Amino acid sequence: MIVEVDEFEVPTPHGPAVVHLEHASYCGGLLVLGHGAGGGIEAPDLLAAATSAPVPIAVARVLQPYRVAGRKAPPPAAQLDEAWACVLTELTERFPDTDQVHGGRSSGARVACRGAVAAEKRPVGVLALAFPLLAPARKDGTRPDRSPEIDAVSDAGIPVLAVSGDRDRFGVPPVAPHREVVTVRGDHSLKAKGPVREAIEPWIARFFPPLPQGLELD
Repeated sequence: MIVEVDEFEVPTPHGPAVVHLEHASYCGGLLVLGHGAGGGIEAPDLLAAATSAPVPIAVARVLQPYRVAGRKAPPPAAQLDEAWACVLTELTERFPDTDQVHGGRSSGARVACRGAVAAEKRPVGVLALAFPLLAPARKDGTRPDRSPEIDAVSDAGIPVLAVSGDRDRFGVPPVAPHREVVTVRGDHSLKAKGPVREAIEPWIARFFPPLPQGLELD
């Protein structure tokens, strides 16, 4: 089965986002992934997630406008969310009858969680890689708690898989209703692609149907 690779821009109020899309003639689902704050779409855990489904799916890795423009520092959350929503609208038009799983790593996981609750077409699941439960310490030593962002997804009844390194300095989300948590050896970077993929495979397989009878992979 031939996999096609497309890269295209999506206009947003904050400049163009760039989508790297891989898909085959048969598409059993759509996985949309966002990157970390200062990183890109080639992060090891994103690449592991992109190959975790048991059937051919479309995988869209999304580069936010500020990274397209060459900046490392992310803008306010509202701008990230608006750009993400524009990308989701475009992808839903391209795959109108396809179940979607949204996700990302670190900052991208936060965006995916916030966007899942607000999306017009809600995802069937959310994949939170290295979700940063606690913000970096402020000057007074306090660390704001970001758990409401991931809790809102579970509260909405959307299944969540959180995959974190067991030495993640930003913390690990706890198990909750509609939320599974897997820790693998490593830190916030989640560089071990094999263990990350193994953690995702059984979870993501629930959302995408098996190949139609008579259709075989090359």
